[in-house]
Amino acid sequence: MISAVMEDALNKQINEELFSAYLYLSMSAYFERKGLKGFANWMNVQYQEETFHAMKMYNYLLGRGGKVKLLAIKEPKNEWNSPLEVFKETLEHEKHITKCINDLVDLAEKEHDRATFNFLQWYIDEQVEEEANDEEIIAKLELIKDNPNALFMLDRELAARTFQPPATE
Repeated sequence: MISAVMEDALNKQINEELFSAYLYLSMSAYFERKGLKGFANWMNVQYQEETFHAMKMYNYLLGRGGKVKLLAIKEPKNEWNSPLEVFKETLEHEKHITKCINDLVDLAEKEHDRATFNFLQWYIDEQVEEEANDEEIIAKLELIKDNPNALFMLDRELAARTFQPPATE
């Protein structure tokens, strides 16, 4: 059985993960409107990953005898000035999620909840990867500046990304 305080914190994190999915879906729609289908695809894959992250936590909470309480998802932003601005916001959002996960790990330690502490290690590794992916794309966009040919090439590169549910066990 999971403690009430851990249950509450995990429910809040499920909401954070679902907001992340919602934000990336909004970013995907923005890129579709701009005719950058590769960028839109990349964000759509992010949406799928974040939904997976939320469901993984949802299933964990249920498996530990907890009660899932779905909270309202706030409305995400839907307009940006450039692809670079989108990815800078994405990186800042992922840093926020990293802090949330780290706070959950701290709480699991405080609660002496070894199972949840262990479960959250997967998310820690995932956040390292998420931030690195964003930083790599930001570096490319900063090199590109206003070069439409280079932007087109990056759009083609991002179009190749597919969602593969990660091995989580």
